Amino acid sequence: MLRLGRAGRRLLPRELLRRGRGSGPEGVPRRGAEVLVGTAGGDGSGIAEILMNRPHARNSLGKVFVNELFGALEQLCLDEKVRVVVFKSEVKGVFCAGADLKERAKMDDAEVGHFVRRLRNLMDEIAALPVPTIAAIDGYALGGGLELALACDLRVAASSAKMGLIETTRGLLPGAGGTQRLPRCVGIGLAKELIFTGRQIDGQEAFSMGLVNHTVPQNDVGDAAYQRALALAKEILPQAPFAVKMGKLAINRGMEVDIASGMAIEGMCYAQNIPTRDRQEGMAAFREKRPPQFTGK
Repeated sequence: MLRLGRAGRRLLPRELLRRGRGSGPEGVPRRGAEVLVGTAGGDGSGIAEILMNRPHARNSLGKVFVNELFGALEQLCLDEKVRVVVFKSEVKGVFCAGADLKERAKMDDAEVGHFVRRLRNLMDEIAALPVPTIAAIDGYALGGGLELALACDLRVAASSAKMGLIETTRGLLPGAGGTQRLPRCVGIGLAKELIFTGRQIDGQEAFSMGLVNHTVPQNDVGDAAYQRALALAKEILPQAPFAVKMGKLAINRGMEVDIASGMAIEGMCYAQNIPTRDRQEGMAAFREKRPPQFTGK
């Protein structure tokens, strides 16, 4: 049986799991929290949110921030009620600014290598979440911040958002998956151009090259991409959860192999879906001309 995904490496304290009511997660993170897990639309909605809240460093990828992201991912892997995960910044004008260069400057070469491997593992854990993930890019997503967005299944950006793998302008190269995920997203030629030049592009340019799924004009609140991401999540919610998970797994694993092997992977995923109650419910709802009521079983 193909596995749906891998769990994270650390579990955040339970007090970090704060549930929201109404249209979004409630209140302010507990003191010291840089990452918060919440829900959109109230408990039981099925939409979980990973809220990034490191305003003094523009959500840069520091040690504490990364540790808390790992913990947030494990919480969500263990929550069977979650059907979609939205990554959102609580810092206006920025999604994630990438590496914490001030923190990085204090590391020796061995520490840098170890930390970058940890970042690469973090992006792999995001990609391995079994449910669909959406990055809501309402501001800057640079370097590791764009690599985080690339690890998500879907991306929505405000037209004014700025994105780029800018590592070559700092004497570096993308080290958390950017050299692999960007060409798979926009093609080899464009990926090379963007990485070689370190160019920053806006949301409209990102949409035109296929880097993001949707772009929207920014609103006065500064959360237009988040609102569009929520609408997209709500489109996914009514669909059969296990079938969606298997579809994600078939695509992700199939992209790593030749098409013949990919077809075999699709067949294995389909076989796992055949005995589900949701498949029977879908067929019954079609016959009875009513909306299906999927449970994920």
